Amino acid sequence: MTDKGLKPDAVVHTILVHLYSKAGNLELAEAAFNNLRSQDFRPSLRLYSSMIMAYVKAGSPKSGEALMKEMEMRDIKPTNEIYMGLLKAFAERGHVDGAQRIFTTMQIAGLHPTLESCTLLVEAYGQAGDVDHARSNFNFMLKAGHKPDDRCVAAMITAYEKKNMLDKALNLLLELEKDGFEPGTATYSVLVDWLGKLQLVDEAEQMLMKINEKGEEAPFEINVSICEMYSRAGVKEKAFEALQRLEAEKERLREDEFERIVEGLLVGGFLSDAKRVHELMQERGFVLSERLRVSLMAAQAIPRQRPRPRPSK
Repeated sequence: MTDKGLKPDAVVHTILVHLYSKAGNLELAEAAFNNLRSQDFRPSLRLYSSMIMAYVKAGSPKSGEALMKEMEMRDIKPTNEIYMGLLKAFAERGHVDGAQRIFTTMQIAGLHPTLESCTLLVEAYGQAGDVDHARSNFNFMLKAGHKPDDRCVAAMITAYEKKNMLDKALNLLLELEKDGFEPGTATYSVLVDWLGKLQLVDEAEQMLMKINEKGEEAPFEINVSICEMYSRAGVKEKAFEALQRLEAEKERLREDEFERIVEGLLVGGFLSDAKRVHELMQERGFVLSERLRVSLMAAQAIPRQRPRPRPSK
């Protein structure tokens, strides 16, 4: 149209906002939306919703929240989808202030807390390492009559794990189990990761058995925990089994996960494997922390005796 000298009208720009939002192209969606504004076009609920969700998909919930406030000023009531999209986006990033604002706004709007919205708030505080507020919201959920599911309990256990409060985590599980709660793969996976970091290998293996007994597929990330745990313990065979699974899908690994794998291999004395994983990390454009980079250099310069391996079961 522009090549032929035709100026897109409001209808075309509206279609473009919906199209680019669905495709996850924030820059073009924003440009089309701003073009509508320049034409003094009054956005509809559907148009606002598309633009806000474009911000959510792009990981910019603050911009989405600002647009939601604009909606409210124009007496356009946000939908539950908008609220939940923003709440989830804030929660996933551990932005507790934003998550709490959205949660509170939902209540003011007359939307009753659901298991999903309460879980997202617990996850937000857990990601931020604020165990007190995570537990406070967990208790609020219980008082609201919602029975916590496996994902919600895993979020609460994760909050305790960030503060290394294992006794409180285990007490919570005992309390919930008395009320009929049965831990699932999500909860057991968090415990595997935590117990592995503490080098409580036998206990972590018991959690792995629980997952296997359920016949469910364990999350891919659990292989990072397993590899690090067995590497540190010097259990070569099991460490390398997990490492093979990780290398087969190395494109799924985050920078911090690469870091954990390299450090575990170094501590276990598997220097050549640590170097190989570091090279894979560099291929992805990730950079090793200065502390670990120095440790890797030192290990190459000063070979040390590998610790005596723990017997494999």
